[in-house]
Amino acid sequence: MKLIYIVNRVDGPGGLERVLSIKASMLADRYNYDIHIVTLNQDEDKLFYDFSSKLTYHNITVSGNPLVYIYKYITKLRSVIKKLNPDVIAVCDDGLKGFLVPVFLGKPCPMIYERHVSKNVEIQKGTPSLSHKIKASIKFGFMNFGGKFYDHFIVLTKGNLKEWNLKNLKVIPNPLSFYPNEQSTLQNKKAIAVGKQSFQKGYDRLLKSWKPVVEKYPDWTLDIYGTISKEERLDELARNLGILETVNFYAPVRNIAEKYQEASIYVMSSRYEGFGMVLTEAMAYGVPCVSFDCPYGPSDIISDKKNGLLVENGDIDGLSRSILSLVENPESRTLMGKNARKAVKRYLPEKITAEWDVLFTSLTNNTSK
Repeated sequence: MKLIYIVNRVDGPGGLERVLSIKASMLADRYNYDIHIVTLNQDEDKLFYDFSSKLTYHNITVSGNPLVYIYKYITKLRSVIKKLNPDVIAVCDDGLKGFLVPVFLGKPCPMIYERHVSKNVEIQKGTPSLSHKIKASIKFGFMNFGGKFYDHFIVLTKGNLKEWNLKNLKVIPNPLSFYPNEQSTLQNKKAIAVGKQSFQKGYDRLLKSWKPVVEKYPDWTLDIYGTISKEERLDELARNLGILETVNFYAPVRNIAEKYQEASIYVMSSRYEGFGMVLTEAMAYGVPCVSFDCPYGPSDIISDKKNGLLVENGDIDGLSRSILSLVENPESRTLMGKNARKAVKRYLPEKITAEWDVLFTSLTNNTSK
């Protein structure tokens, strides 16, 4: 089967890139798919994650004002698709243009849209203005219109189903990045969080919740890994809270698995999520997670008080109390970590990739009839 993924870039350290590196590689290596990845203005040949050597890449380069830009993109994309003549096309583009790819191409074959973020991505700092609300409403209407052109519209969680008024919806979660033989001892006095510094990730809320923890247990540290943004001013916030000596900010690292293994608690402070793959990664190492019950993902992954702790979204004091409960109870950490490791087996790459294979095969079988 010849499968094309249409994306923006695959060279970065983001979640979409990690997911694609796993499932596309497995489809090529285990299922013998002929996979092509079409990128847009990707100027970096070296990829952050490891992709199968069997994959083929096609980069489209465009520039100019918005009208010229989109015209060139459509023209070059059509040329690539006509040349490759795929059996199925999967679009992994969360931007507006991604919703109209079937229109741009004239739908030459079955097409699937993969939505990797929640509509909550439109949430801004502070109270949104009336104009922003109107723009968001128009944008969401456009998305629902474009989504109808796809054979299947894939979302990551059951919560995401509520966001869309479509009849072609289907849930397929992200696969685990790894499932190691070893796991964390849960003895290190260290908590960890992973993700780029942004309003979405809510590290301002995490730092405020961390203050009561280290006031009581100053020998614990919090390590935050992710693209650093000076605009978030997290250093300044940590300094003002008097906790800077117990918080470490690190840029993304390729060996993030080792960092999970060194941690005893994972904390997710996000205001919203598309899935929360970092939770499954930590849980694979037997690390119990404390997370805000934000839309959407954590409640799909964590069973409260069984393999982790869910806290009402925005309850900073509640997040502090939940972190403290795991700091103070090694037995609870151990039990929840053990349960967490078992629970995430449902996200093993071979299981998730098998779901994709069934979906792609069904589309091509229907086409051939």
